[in-house]
Amino acid sequence: MIPIPFIPDPIINCDHKNVYTPSDDSFLLIDYFKRNIDENNFDGIPISKIENVLDLGTGTGIIAILFQLIKIQYLNFNPKIYASDILKEAIECAKINEGANSINKEIIFFQSDLFLSFQERLKHSFNIIVFNPPYLPSSQLINKNYNNKIIDYSWDGGLKGYETLINFLENAKLFLNLKKDHSIYCITSSRTDLLELNKKIKNLNYKNEIVEKRHIFFEDIFLNKLQYKTH
Repeated sequence: MIPIPFIPDPIINCDHKNVYTPSDDSFLLIDYFKRNIDENNFDGIPISKIENVLDLGTGTGIIAILFQLIKIQYLNFNPKIYASDILKEAIECAKINEGANSINKEIIFFQSDLFLSFQERLKHSFNIIVFNPPYLPSSQLINKNYNNKIIDYSWDGGLKGYETLINFLENAKLFLNLKKDHSIYCITSSRTDLLELNKKIKNLNYKNEIVEKRHIFFEDIFLNKLQYKTH
């Protein structure tokens, strides 16, 4: 596989206090995609067969913008790029960053809490879904609603740290194009009970492969690649 040549990281200018700033987990995704997409394949899937890509929880828009930049690089890669986020501020920020990367309103943005506001027509349509979820266990302060800040929910994955991810996976299968090759990419952390999480993922009928790992301070973060098992 020949990696994507000469593609820079997306330019991110929007610094909003409530929007998650790209961090190690964001760049774990970016670095992986740069190494595993070329003019013929998207990480093992023929690139010409990918019709719709979703960046869920887009934040600043960095992953969606990366895919749009890849479209410019490889003409065979021509899917529609969708990006959603629970926060209105994130969508506004991502649109600013789209313009900063000289992309003229190509990405389809909309506000949604996971899949709750997705149109019916988007069911069974996505070949690729990327989700960098909140993946850390809740703090006692957030549990008790003391001094909550909106930004806290960019990392608060629930009491055990994986509830948001499981909620996502329960519904993601309805939006995957299961008739064609498909993949979900998501981040998890060693600060959650990964054994218990992987049992839940298996029970939801997903095959999961850890394709990348990075040690950050007091935790390991993992890039998971999942396919829904139809049989």
